[in-house]
Amino acid sequence: MVCALGAAVCFGTATVLQAVAARTAGTGKGGEAALLLRALRQWRYIVGLSLDGIGFVFQIVALRSLPIYAVSAALASSLAVTAVVAARLLRVRLSGTEWGAVAVVCAGLAMLGLASGPEGKQDGSDTLRYVMLAVAVGMVLLALAGGRLSGRGRSLVLGLGAGFGFGVVEVSVRLIDSLRPAELLTNPATYALVIGSAAAFILLTSALHRGAVTTATAGIVIGETIGPAAVGVVWLGDRTREGLTWLAVLGFAVAVVGALALARFGEAPADTH
Repeated sequence: MVCALGAAVCFGTATVLQAVAARTAGTGKGGEAALLLRALRQWRYIVGLSLDGIGFVFQIVALRSLPIYAVSAALASSLAVTAVVAARLLRVRLSGTEWGAVAVVCAGLAMLGLASGPEGKQDGSDTLRYVMLAVAVGMVLLALAGGRLSGRGRSLVLGLGAGFGFGVVEVSVRLIDSLRPAELLTNPATYALVIGSAAAFILLTSALHRGAVTTATAGIVIGETIGPAAVGVVWLGDRTREGLTWLAVLGFAVAVVGALALARFGEAPADTH
């Protein structure tokens, strides 16, 4: 759980930096890929990506020892980190309700920490590996079409797409059994991980820039928690400690609801420098 929380700290801090960069890069021609390329010219986005890389290493270690549901809830709690970082570094005021939501997230993670068992021992089928690859490719297509979406549902669609992309990464890590080059290159989960992460970053940048941020961020939280958690329990054998399933379910729900209450912190204020 320490590694999962370390990943949340890295991802939460990176969100503040990337959100500022995404808004700064928001003017210009081109689609979603062009928006990402402009964001990559911002030093804040580069630092954010570096933190994402460190967080990804923590995430891999966590997924090798904890059930997906515990790791995904911990990653959703990165919004609590984002809120605290925004309050300290960007002087964003948190209401009493939002400070309460931060406490709720912490309480949910504490319950999960007490109830979580070891990771499931099932390796996952080749069918599941190809399903993850298909979902990753679908998220790439959504990312390429993101600029053409319109209407109130755009923010939710982009956010869910980014969440599904991150969810593919979580599941794919568990589906990679060997790091030997020959086996990596023949494992569909390897390509799902790479493609899913690329699509997720493009969709994340677009979601931070377009439409209602709270809706988009809520979509990201839902997409990266519920689906991967279900896959872990149903297909990979993730379980809780004996007799504590109720506590794990309650902790998961509390952590996710607390994160959703902090959804506005998926984006930093427009006037930061």
